[in-house]
Amino acid sequence: MDGRVPSRRGAMARQTGVAGPVLVLGHGAGAGHDHPWMTRVVGGLAARGLRVVTFDFPYIAAGRRTPDPGRVLEDAFAAVWVSVRDEGPMFAGGKSMGGRIASQAAARSGLDPAPAGLVYFGYPLHPPGKPAERRDRHLAAIGAPMLFLHGTRDPFGSPDEMRALVQGLPAAALELAEGGDHSLVRPRRADPSGALLETMLDRAAAWVQATAGR
Repeated sequence: MDGRVPSRRGAMARQTGVAGPVLVLGHGAGAGHDHPWMTRVVGGLAARGLRVVTFDFPYIAAGRRTPDPGRVLEDAFAAVWVSVRDEGPMFAGGKSMGGRIASQAAARSGLDPAPAGLVYFGYPLHPPGKPAERRDRHLAAIGAPMLFLHGTRDPFGSPDEMRALVQGLPAAALELAEGGDHSLVRPRRADPSGALLETMLDRAAAWVQATAGR
């Protein structure tokens, strides 16, 4: 299924996939939902049985480069969430900033119904080179299961930092992408076909399907 549904604060939301579990997926800070990485991930997850919903945050829809304040981004995510509310299991997540915003909205109970789980592709635990500026305090307030997919070369969080994070969160799981960067991708010379990202999509879809079946 491909279609568009209205989003009150961003661009039109796009749905792709079959009538499986729903994943509302926010984009990263630097590009919108039509970025090639996003379209590949959405297509891959849809092929694996998920119904994926993407959208543009307001600043992207308005043609601006600087992200909106956190609460504006959270409200935009929540508006899309409500517009695609489904009777089946619904999951929230995103790429980098999009995942963080999904988590912040969930932590303040801003997503109704509450998500069955959250999926993070490259969670931005801290800015590169600034490990003291953590962005994880709110995660403990999320009761739903969480899956972190994270590259071992990701400057937004080292493997050790991510392991420690997940160990302190109930029902959280970590999938490390060996050699992957912030986009879960290895250098082209080492992985010309992008097999690592496909493996991460396998694991993400399997986790969503298993969590939805609980």
